[in-house]
Amino acid sequence: MGHEAVRQGILSVNARGFGFVATVGFEDNLYIPEDRLAGAMHGDLVEARLVSRSTRGSEGEVMRVVTRANHKVPGVLRRRGKAQWLEPDDARVRGPIVLHPPADSKGLVQGEDGAAAVARITRFPDMPRETPEGELDAVLGTPGDPNVEVVKILIREEIEEPHPPDAVSEAEAYGTEVAKEAYAGREDLTHLPLPTIDPEDARDHDDAVWAIRESGGSYKVWIAIADVSEYVRPGTAIDKAALARGCSIYLPDRAVPMLPRALSSHLCSLLPDTIRLCLCVEAILDPAGVVTSFRVLEGFMRSAAKLTYGGVARALKFTDKPPKSELAESMVANLRVLYDLSMLLRAHRMRRGALDFELPEVKIVLDPKTGAPITVERRSEDPGVKKAYQLIEELMLLANELVARYLAERGVPTIYRVHGPPDEAKLDRFSSMATALGIAFDLEDAKDPKKLSGLLKRVAAHPARDVFNMLLLRAMKQATYDTNNIGHFGLASTTYLHFTSPIRRYPDLVVHRAVRALLAKKHVDKSTGAVDILRMSATTASDRERHAMDVEREVVDLYKALYMRAHIGATFTAKVTALVGSGVFVQIDSPFVDVLVKAESLGQDRYELDDDNMRMVGVRSGDAIALGDKMEVVIEDVAILRRTVYGRRVGAQVNAPDPRRKGKRFQAKNVQAAGKGGAQAKRKDNQASARSGSAKPEKQQRPGKKTKKTEKPKRRRR
Repeated sequence: MGHEAVRQGILSVNARGFGFVATVGFEDNLYIPEDRLAGAMHGDLVEARLVSRSTRGSEGEVMRVVTRANHKVPGVLRRRGKAQWLEPDDARVRGPIVLHPPADSKGLVQGEDGAAAVARITRFPDMPRETPEGELDAVLGTPGDPNVEVVKILIREEIEEPHPPDAVSEAEAYGTEVAKEAYAGREDLTHLPLPTIDPEDARDHDDAVWAIRESGGSYKVWIAIADVSEYVRPGTAIDKAALARGCSIYLPDRAVPMLPRALSSHLCSLLPDTIRLCLCVEAILDPAGVVTSFRVLEGFMRSAAKLTYGGVARALKFTDKPPKSELAESMVANLRVLYDLSMLLRAHRMRRGALDFELPEVKIVLDPKTGAPITVERRSEDPGVKKAYQLIEELMLLANELVARYLAERGVPTIYRVHGPPDEAKLDRFSSMATALGIAFDLEDAKDPKKLSGLLKRVAAHPARDVFNMLLLRAMKQATYDTNNIGHFGLASTTYLHFTSPIRRYPDLVVHRAVRALLAKKHVDKSTGAVDILRMSATTASDRERHAMDVEREVVDLYKALYMRAHIGATFTAKVTALVGSGVFVQIDSPFVDVLVKAESLGQDRYELDDDNMRMVGVRSGDAIALGDKMEVVIEDVAILRRTVYGRRVGAQVNAPDPRRKGKRFQAKNVQAAGKGGAQAKRKDNQASARSGSAKPEKQQRPGKKTKKTEKPKRRRR
């Protein structure tokens, strides 16, 4: 048969040696046998072509590697005599990696056998089964140590905590106080209190708010945002480093800021009783909360207080649990105005169809000495604190929309925050899952954000609400950055961008530059070249945001796994949150962790997915396990490297055989495919499970010969 055109895609390798190439524009994935991988490794961007088709699917071969993915690989250092190598933590990464001393070094690579280490690959393989070669990049300590495992993730993902020296020098050169000449042309806002309101553990403060109620019941509100663009100029070392990072990364034990700390934690942060530069949205709203006029201005301000959500909620008498804040109490009258306005804004958003997802978040508390997790619980869901959070959320959304309108009406190219409507294939699968939860769902309603928002309200009191919200979120497209304004489906907004967090997001900084250019009446470059530069920045920001989210999620999953090591043998009540071919994911409420119960650990029966009802069903007994079901599980094992907690179902009740099973086949691949290629859909399901906070995705399986393991690495084939 003739060969198809060469495809380009990411290679996903199975621990058993074979791989798959997923390619945009093709419904099927290419299965790549181990002997046709050439020198490609897991995660590489490759060009591959179809070799043959069969009932088992499409089979292909790698033609060439376009971009390498794994330049630094974490693992375990091994030494036998003069031989030294690294066994990669990730079994999908080709190894072992033969280690050579650096060119200027004499003798062996430093580090004890069995130590956690990172290798930098200096020579990638050229042919199948050939092992890579490298040098020792870092020896970190004992495998399984919390601090060691987090550092391994950061090194593997090439996340450097220190900023480049030239960027740090530029930032520190601005000093610690705003220069007097920077006040020129700016409005003095120091007469406004403009408190910041953030979580107790906030690492930076880039927004401050104030509002008054005027005669006749109208509102005047000020939303002040730190002016980062004054210090981060295009083409500077700070700017290049900020673009490369794209956003700040927040982990339980540290923050990796987008900007050097001289700016992110000091000169740009809206600290109390300190002069800071800002861009401010000043808006007038009628008594019903409708904007009648607004303007955007450059200013300088002095925040009167650093408030917390808890302190504000206590002052407004929404709750009596958080500690009392004297500063919040002294501002309570205006805080009430802010809250009243925010609720009007929220009501408008809900009426137009904005989606209101309420997904629980995890809070991890670490031992300050060892770095080990000591609690893993749901973040406080105090209704009063939630109201204080909504106060700020609504005002930030207002500022983002008004600035988006300000730029769009003037035809100024910028970076928008966009969110397209969900695709029908995902909605169809979601519809089946919602039905399995006992929630009536009309597929057409999901195409209209207003109707979808109404559905969320109707299920707010449903026992399976959390699972439903999680499934719906998976069915949604991911919001991204783009120069083409297609609107924001989730917010039911026609024009939206990010303006309110320039300390931690690069697109916000770009928007600030556009606003300041307009305010200064400077020429705005609308050429194709200028838009192309913006588009590249938007693409980079979207990529870096996804990368940061993946890292944050993996670190959280790591801490969950580390915490559960002490709970092996314990029994918990959990709720089924995801079904995959290998079993079910269940979520424990306290501690707030996800557990994988493999099919063989569900009971004495053989369990498979029922493609009609989205359940795991015992083939002989008909015992069914569905989304949202409660289950008693005993923790059996914890895999630190896979960030996975494994459990076994206890107290299983075997039901009478389901009469609907007669004459039907239970095909896991059909369920996961939902009308598409099985392997592709299985991977997407597993990724969705990972997005829900569960452990690493299950690997794709293909019958084949297992790779032999050796005590020592074989020398590279020349």
